[in-house]
Amino acid sequence: MCGIVGYIGNRDVKEVLLNGLSKLEYRGYDSAGIALKTDDEISIFKENGRLDKLAKKVEKINLPSQMGIGHTRWATHGKPSEINAHPHFNKNKTIAVVHNGIIENYLELKNELIKEGYKFITETDTEVLAHLLDKYYEGDAKKTLMDISKVIRGSYAICAMFNDEADTLYCMKKDSPLIIGKGEKDAKENFIASDIPAILEYTKEVYILEDNEIGVLTKKDVTIYDTLGNEKDKPITKVTWTMESAEKGGYEHYMLKEMHEQPHTVRDTLNGRLSNSSDNITFENANLDINEFNKIYIVACGTAFHAGLIGKYLIEKLVRIPIFTDVSSEFRYRDPIIDDKTLVIAISQSGETADTLAAIRLAKERKAKTLGIVNVIGSSIDRECDYTIHTCAGPEIAVASTKAYTAQVICMYLLSVYIAKEKNLMQEDDFNTFKCAMLKLSSQIEEVLAKEDYIKDIVKKYIKAKNVFYIGRGMDYYVAKEGSLKLKEIAYLHSESYQAGELKHGPIALMESATLVVGIVLDEDLIEKTKSNLKEVKARGAKIVVITEEGLDMSDITDDVIYIPKTEWAFTSVLANIPQQMIAYYFATLLGNDVDKPRNLAKSVTVE
Repeated sequence: MCGIVGYIGNRDVKEVLLNGLSKLEYRGYDSAGIALKTDDEISIFKENGRLDKLAKKVEKINLPSQMGIGHTRWATHGKPSEINAHPHFNKNKTIAVVHNGIIENYLELKNELIKEGYKFITETDTEVLAHLLDKYYEGDAKKTLMDISKVIRGSYAICAMFNDEADTLYCMKKDSPLIIGKGEKDAKENFIASDIPAILEYTKEVYILEDNEIGVLTKKDVTIYDTLGNEKDKPITKVTWTMESAEKGGYEHYMLKEMHEQPHTVRDTLNGRLSNSSDNITFENANLDINEFNKIYIVACGTAFHAGLIGKYLIEKLVRIPIFTDVSSEFRYRDPIIDDKTLVIAISQSGETADTLAAIRLAKERKAKTLGIVNVIGSSIDRECDYTIHTCAGPEIAVASTKAYTAQVICMYLLSVYIAKEKNLMQEDDFNTFKCAMLKLSSQIEEVLAKEDYIKDIVKKYIKAKNVFYIGRGMDYYVAKEGSLKLKEIAYLHSESYQAGELKHGPIALMESATLVVGIVLDEDLIEKTKSNLKEVKARGAKIVVITEEGLDMSDITDDVIYIPKTEWAFTSVLANIPQQMIAYYFATLLGNDVDKPRNLAKSVTVE
């Protein structure tokens, strides 16, 4: 998730680009750059770090320009650095390009281009686009974009300038968002952006590009084509949002926006690692030989630890080897038994979590190999681990994690299946079944998100609950732990998670009419046992909400039920957590809490 801005017109191009990028820093902020087109050349200016560093770098530059492109980056390929920042040039510096998304087949294309004499200076997949544009360009930029759309795979929003075409700006998209802003009447200007906030100051009329559409912009006109070259007649959308609501995508809170971004997060996390044509799972920075290890630890804190528990359950189930899980703050202090045959997997959204970082350093001292699952490329955990899997969730602004957690769970799914395949413990038929199920998850999350109003109405019924218990068995219990934590974090309600079978060993004493019990009932081997536990709490007056799969009858035990779509047993955990996020969100908002900045909490815990 990165930010793109493009402009052609009579304003100060540099000012328009920097202003637009400042509205998109929530989409990425590890580096930034702009390209300005003058009469006879394209000039690029880039800087590592936040946008204000770039602004200081270019503040005294005065180039006579009427066209430019800009980018604020959230790294996916290559560490955050000035050289990896966008825009990127072709070899002769006559084409500049910025890009959001992931080009799945970039390594294959890169190797072909190297054989043809192209030289690469960055670690990014975007530089492949710059050289492809150079390779296919024969004086017709629109045709060039049509041509490369046939050879690249993955998700992309592309904006490009060609030195030979001084009065035209080009863009193209697939899966990643991109809009074109129509300049006001007689203004002789037009805009490109990856999101509305970047251009809302200048225009409220936009074309929302659909997949496989190409935009061609001059000062006076906007023309949109499909990738076969056919002109399309698109309606203009009039934006009615304020600037503040635009930054949140029209949502009331960042947390709600990030919950609704989860389908895209899942697609981004799978991109380049698993596809319909895959016969295996591939990781860019984690092609480890799993057979080197006789022991695996998973260490993490808070929400990330719950993702680790899901991973533990799946690896043990699929591979039949024991996995040890530990909260990072305890790991060092119990003198763990680790050596050079141990793999330590560390999970962290920020990549800076102090206790998790300390756990990694202990593991490395004892010669263990380390694998980081992190959301921030270039973070401390990313740099210090031997291997890394990046979660591709993009920046998460709300303190309570939603989409970053979902991306972590997806990475644990991928890793579990990867290990099973590496150990020859998963047959092709089983792999294909799992692959199809994983590739459906993003659309199934959309189905669950569509139940938002229904879930809000359920929360209203129980808004006066004094105690909330989340219960489940097997993997369902690990899902329950995350639901309970989320409620505590933002609703400030007393909440506990318990294995359903443990209720009779104490907690059942707390069951009364003011108690709400959320039951996760998905593990097909344990459904009847969990239902029996729910009947016990119902008999004592507690109110019950069940989260379960479509087709399962819960009418005999529950006051309300939330259904998730049917999927393979391994992947129920990510779908079941979406209603839990909504339950926490609506409890918090109905109680009047600050959802994005809950009291006493910080986004990244960088002290022990």
